[in-house]
Amino acid sequence: MTLAAFSHEGMNRILKTWVERILFCCQVISFGILIAPAGLGQEQALDLRGALAAAETGNLELRAARQQRAIAVAGITTARQLPNPTIAFTASRDTPHEGLSLDIPIELGGKRGKRVAVAREEQKSTEIDITALGRQIRRRTREAFYLALSARQQTNQAKTALDLSTRVRDMAQQRFEAGDVAQLEVLQAEVELARASADYETAQQAQRSADVGLAALLNHNLEAPLNVAGQLEEIPPVPTLQGVTEQAMQTNSDLLRTTQDLTIEQRRLELAKAQKIPDLTLSGGSDFNSPPDFDIGGKGGVAVSFPLFYHGQGEVALSTARLELLRLTLASQRTNVSAQVAGAYFDYLAKSQQVSQYKDKVLPGNLRLEEMAEESYRAGKTNLLTLLDAQRRLSDARKAYLDALFAAQSSFAVLEEAVGASLD
Repeated sequence: MTLAAFSHEGMNRILKTWVERILFCCQVISFGILIAPAGLGQEQALDLRGALAAAETGNLELRAARQQRAIAVAGITTARQLPNPTIAFTASRDTPHEGLSLDIPIELGGKRGKRVAVAREEQKSTEIDITALGRQIRRRTREAFYLALSARQQTNQAKTALDLSTRVRDMAQQRFEAGDVAQLEVLQAEVELARASADYETAQQAQRSADVGLAALLNHNLEAPLNVAGQLEEIPPVPTLQGVTEQAMQTNSDLLRTTQDLTIEQRRLELAKAQKIPDLTLSGGSDFNSPPDFDIGGKGGVAVSFPLFYHGQGEVALSTARLELLRLTLASQRTNVSAQVAGAYFDYLAKSQQVSQYKDKVLPGNLRLEEMAEESYRAGKTNLLTLLDAQRRLSDARKAYLDALFAAQSSFAVLEEAVGASLD
């Protein structure tokens, strides 16, 4: 084999290899383009845990409240400040002609430490306010989430009622064409179909409204659809009244806030008593140009205010009165919180029992009545009005059941907020 022939075969193999690689890359890119839209279109389902976590991190109202922490930290920095010294220079025709002095104020009685203590307690109060707002956001998010779920089931229920009305209209039309019923029944069925269609459209708009409310709480795009996943029927178990009451005494937002206000006022009373101790001012300096006595002469002094007329008795009396007010307020709030928790507990208990009644008795009974009415109408034993009445009762029962489910979920959210802690 000649060198030219060998070179020609080698070039062919190289070209063939590169062509195969290029074709393989094109196939990979084409496959990626085909599967990319499907992958991008799949939106992750949003369950209750995810919604609560998203609200905890993304809610704008809560994020704005957290900025108050910087204000509280700035308050501590301000409380730590020391009084500035004063430098004075004097010039006079009399002797000594010039003078220079430095005054250094010194706080006595631990005033600076007590100011810092007040600022630290106020910082804790800020954290309590943020936590209380977080509980409110949690309650609103939970209600909005289950409202979105309820709206979806209401839409499905409206679609089921629309399909049922369509089937009844078709049966009436067939019986009319067979000469078994008058045209009046066909008109009645068409009117019922139009009502069911309007209810379905209204349910769709209500679902969109519920999605917007949830998206606003989560700081999501209001126009983007939400993929909400969950079970409206999953009612949390009913806790014991004693358990939730004892928990509320430890975590209720109002009690925590008033208790912290009481602590802050105690620190303010300590600061007010410390303010009764007068501060000390040390001064030192020199006088210049006082002929013939001296050219430079040192001087110093100590100054203290004498509390002859006013010694902070007003601040102490005011703080003492506030402490007594806060103690009485805290005692009354304990009673009010106990009553509030008990009321929310029994409300949730009643709504849970209502859900059980609808699920075990009301819905099965209405479903059986509708099936019997439809069978009787097919057999010509009853008129259309009886069937329509049975369908309306079934539709109303299903709507009431969904309303009861949402009311139970909302009542549980209110109980959680009253307790001030998660209960599930």
